[in-house]
Amino acid sequence: MTKDVTFHLLCSAEPGMLTRCLAPFAKRDLVPDIMQSRREGDVLRITLGMAAMPEGEVHLVEGNLRQIIGLLELTRRESLRAAA
Repeated sequence: MTKDVTFHLLCSAEPGMLTRCLAPFAKRDLVPDIMQSRREGDVLRITLGMAAMPEGEVHLVEGNLRQIIGLLELTRRESLRAAA
């Protein structure tokens, strides 16, 4: 099974933050289908999502995202997808 997953992050706006947020995906050979970022003063709003993330990877990626220094808030939205 795969999941349609979107992570919404609020982070400190600092150099290297975007690459730190992409690293949990890259180390699992995953490429987000969507990546958006927007600077709002001292913070970055980042959206990362995949339309078909392997179900077993969701909690691992989220756990790694939660360990990022400078992360202020993280929310996750998901829905199940049946394997084709």
